[in-house]
Amino acid sequence: LRELVANAVDATQKMKALAASGEFNGELGDLAVRIELDEANKVLKIIDNGIGMTEEEVDRYINQIAFSSAGEFLEKYKDQLNSIIGHFGLGFYSAFMVAEKVTIETLSWKEGAKGVRWTCDGSPEYDMEECAKYERGTVITLYIADEEKEYAEKARIETLLNKYCKFMPVPVIFGKD
Repeated sequence: LRELVANAVDATQKMKALAASGEFNGELGDLAVRIELDEANKVLKIIDNGIGMTEEEVDRYINQIAFSSAGEFLEKYKDQLNSIIGHFGLGFYSAFMVAEKVTIETLSWKEGAKGVRWTCDGSPEYDMEECAKYERGTVITLYIADEEKEYAEKARIETLLNKYCKFMPVPVIFGKD
């Protein structure tokens, strides 16, 4: 969760920087990172209005980098993952430690960009398609695995956010409108 929230905060900070430099002249909107939890269905979402990604960026940052090294790394160190996650830049792919499926829906800040949906069950197989996303930013949805159901409990998410995300430079909102 810390890794995913940190990525969302980073995307938001980059959006602020683009606006400050004059490269982006539109409305910034709400720049808080929002965490939504559907306990009954074991679905956790991390939502930002940061820079988003184009299809090419999803392919480069999610598919190429991850599948070239993360899978091998996870297999090699599967017995030690709890102590090493966060230290080797696995970032996004740490989601598969608790999720049986992950989706990304994203829309880049770049003019003319189209929404992209990426879906993967943690294997090297994934689906990527255009989607109807009209607001800039990214929504990462984790479908929590049955054996990791504690990560679909409000108290557990609150504990993790308070421990690891309390001092982020962007507000992280959970359980509030």
